[in-house]
Parts: sequence; C-alpha cells; structure tokens
Amino acid sequence: MKRVFEISKPFFEIGPKAYLFGKDAITLAVEADKLCEKYGVDIIFSAQYTDIAPISSATKNIKVFAQHIDPLYPGRGVGAVLPEAVKTAGAVGVLLNHTEKPLTLETLTQTIKRADEVGLATLVCAGNCEEAAAIACLNPNMILAESPALIGKGRRNQQDMREIEKINRAIHQVNPDVLILHGAGITDENDVYRIIKAGADATGSTSGIIKAKDPIKMMEKMIAAVAAAWEVREREC
Repeated sequence: MKRVFEISKPFFEIGPKAYLFGKDAITLAVEADKLCEKYGVDIIFSAQYTDIAPISSATKNIKVFAQHIDPLYPGRGVGAVLPEAVKTAGAVGVLLNHTEKPLTLETLTQTIKRADEVGLATLVCAGNCEEAAAIACLNPNMILAESPALIGKGRRNQQDMREIEKINRAIHQVNPDVLILHGAGITDENDVYRIIKAGADATGSTSGIIKAKDPIKMMEKMIAAVAAAWEVREREC
C-alpha cells in the first residue's frame, strides 16, 4: 500500500509513554485535539496500544500514532505488535526506534517496510547526527532527533541548539523530503519556542507536559509557542 500521510509544518508530538493510559490519556488527547484547531498546529499523539481506538474515536484533528510495531505478518507472533492491528484500531502512524525501544538497522528497515505496506506513517528516532543521516536513507516520513542524555531529565544548552542546523543539513543531504522533529530536554514553552525558531519543523514533549503542575495548561503554552515561533520565522524569511 502506498503510504498516504499529510501533516503541516510546524507540528508537535506528545508522547505519553506509560505515564498515562485510559481516561487520563483520552482526556489529554481530547484537549490536544482542541488545541490543533485553536492554534492551527498539527499534533501527533503517541498512545498506548489499548488507547488507540478510544482516542481515535474521541478526536478529529490529532494524528494518533502507535508507540511501536513489529515487522511481522498476520500469523504466528504471540506478544508482538501487528501493524495491521494498530492500523485497524485507528492509528495513522507509528513511532519507531525510541531510546527506550531501540531497533537494529536491519529490523528498522523491515519495520518501515511493513508500515509502508499497511499505510502507517513513520516517525523514527535518532540519537545523533550520524544515526539521523543513516535513517534518512530508509525514507521514513519524519525523523525525531533527540539526544538520549536529554530525554526526561536534560535541559538544552546553546550547543544543543546549534546542533539543530547541523542535523537538518545532514538529513537533507541524504533525503530532502524528510520532516525533522527535534526533541528531548523540552521543559517549557520557552524551550519549544527556541527550537522552532532555530529551524526545527517540529518539536515535542512528554515529561515537560505530564509532570507539569497543570499538564493541560502547559500543553497549551507549548502549542502556542510553536505557532508563535513559526510566525516569526515566516516573517523573517
């Protein structure tokens, strides 16, 4: 199946990981859905497998992604995540190769192929510039560039910000069509603004939202910052 997926720059990814599930995840997803419309920013919501169907049913604007799939075909495979199953549940894409769920290059190649076959968009994580360039050769829809050292605990410094342009250049030399999300170390709306302003197509957050005193309020601040930074970039071009 030809991969059919549309997303507009700038966009934002919310990855609840295993922090949220059930009613809490659906509540956050519904609020994110409203923010898509309010700010004109596309949002990817990477849900637990069991929450894909209810979140898809409760929303109309966000892009619901699975947090992983396995490169198997219908048949044997107890405990594996079948691509067709998450697609049928309502997912439009999948997050792959996160530092908490790393894949070998061979397995990643096979998994992107299976995602393409069933029509799931791919957002593939890369831990450094070299890995990002190698992944670009596999033709995913999007690459999520994030340093493992920053995930969940780090805070970005000026050197991290300068890496954005370097990583963008390395990826686009290989594949100019790949969209690039820069994440990790996103603690508040100021981080979001700086990353988008520095040249990212998108950014995202997990702990910055989930661990905030008011997650929904923080999520809105971040989405608003995406829109504001992109508007400034467009004016400066």
